[in-house]
Amino acid sequence: CVTLDVQAACRVTTVTQELLKEGFHRDLLVKVELGEDAGGCAVAAQVHLPPGIYVDPYELATLQQHNLTKAVLFPDAIDVEAPEYLAKAVVLLLFLELEARCSRCFRGAVPVHARYHRPARATHQALVALQSPEVLLCCCHGQLSAECWEPAEVDTPCSSDTNSSCQWHTTKHRPAYEESMLRVPVGLREHNSLVCALTLLTTGLCSGLILAAACKYGHFS
Repeated sequence: CVTLDVQAACRVTTVTQELLKEGFHRDLLVKVELGEDAGGCAVAAQVHLPPGIYVDPYELATLQQHNLTKAVLFPDAIDVEAPEYLAKAVVLLLFLELEARCSRCFRGAVPVHARYHRPARATHQALVALQSPEVLLCCCHGQLSAECWEPAEVDTPCSSDTNSSCQWHTTKHRPAYEESMLRVPVGLREHNSLVCALTLLTTGLCSGLILAAACKYGHFS
């Protein structure tokens, strides 16, 4: 009964995420509606990106310079050329902005990109599951209820405007969220022999044309 009373006192926070656009280059949109007014606290969404999805750190730096988004990557060094089977999962801390018409509503967006996958059998798509974000609050000038919020292991300032550390908190009672599925086009393993043969033929033909042009028009001493 005590647990039920605590959960009832902690107002529900809802989280929704959308993958906008199509293809390999998408936009991740995160919306959060808090159960109560944030009271000047910084609100962020902690997103665990699987190896099949990544955020380009150079693109992110450019967007932050133009104040189009605010986010932090852990780790900050990412190999954008690595395929899915050689990449590692990363954590994205996306700072959310307050919506104009709702004092409890926040949103944030960031470009994400799908990595190339291995060829599959009997299917043209690979599925990448993107878990629902975790809501974090950072209240440097206020206090949160200990029954509803617990300290989170996030080592970053409350905003990009300061370098001083601040304690982030996460909800103790998390509702069940649904995963978002990203469908990535992949090749078929049945076509391996055909692709290799055409690649070898094309490479040989182009090399022959370059060699013929060099012998015809080149000047050799």
